[in-house]
Amino acid sequence: MGCIMKLFLLLTAATAAQVNADTLVTGAVFCDQCKDGERSIFDYPLYGAKVAVECGGGIGGLARTLMEDTTNWLGCYAMRLDGSVDLSGCSARVLQGPTACGVTGPARGMTLMFRMLGMAMYTVEPLLSQPQEPTWFCPRDDHSALPSLPPPLGPAWPLPSPPPPSVPILEASACPYEKWLMPEYKCYWKVVSPDTTVALAFGPIAAERYGIEMTLWDGLHGRGEIYHTLLREGITSLLNSFNSIRFSHSTVSVIDYMNQALLDSPHQALITALRFRRANLGNYGPTNISCNFTACS
Repeated sequence: MGCIMKLFLLLTAATAAQVNADTLVTGAVFCDQCKDGERSIFDYPLYGAKVAVECGGGIGGLARTLMEDTTNWLGCYAMRLDGSVDLSGCSARVLQGPTACGVTGPARGMTLMFRMLGMAMYTVEPLLSQPQEPTWFCPRDDHSALPSLPPPLGPAWPLPSPPPPSVPILEASACPYEKWLMPEYKCYWKVVSPDTTVALAFGPIAAERYGIEMTLWDGLHGRGEIYHTLLREGITSLLNSFNSIRFSHSTVSVIDYMNQALLDSPHQALITALRFRRANLGNYGPTNISCNFTACS
């Protein structure tokens, strides 16, 4: 939804300005948390990454930057260049990522989606930016650093294998807002912090409703009014989606539902709040899901 919205705004602006020809480029950036060079279930859309479209830069040459943009809260960027420009030999790359995921990955080429009436649209495969080190919950298959064990002195009796270490993000979990407010569970705030603003987490539609200064921590205390309840449960679902990939709503769908409810009627806002509440209590689906929190050390 975020990428489509950015592209729609560009198309609208081009139409309003009565531009005869435009070249559009759109794509998304993800944080490659496991540093495996490809998108996986552990990766999330990266907000605030600076992306550039560059052309040239062959052997011994310097690339020429045509345009730049910064990704929105869904990791999307969309750029417009006046005139019908051939970008077949150009590429997009991340110039700079946020501090927590700032190691930029390789550039990717353009794919022409259509060219008609003087207008061209190119898309780019997802770009990646990485943290300095793989995130702690990422699977590891390199055992070269493990010391070898001496041969047994006596009979090698078969012993039961230890269970594989659990990866919390792979466990099904749903926690109500009361749990997210408890200080002993603060370590579960990973992708966003209590001080992250609602506007940053959910985008401009939420900023218009709740203001640009309200934090996620403040929003979790909302009650007694439809849109405060919607925000409280929406934030809780967003946090649950970051905590477990098996939560009933993905991060993108939580943001999508939230924005649709803010644009719709109060009745729809209440229905969405109740849907979030059911999911946060683990009652969304054929089986109940519990909260996997343990007190932070």
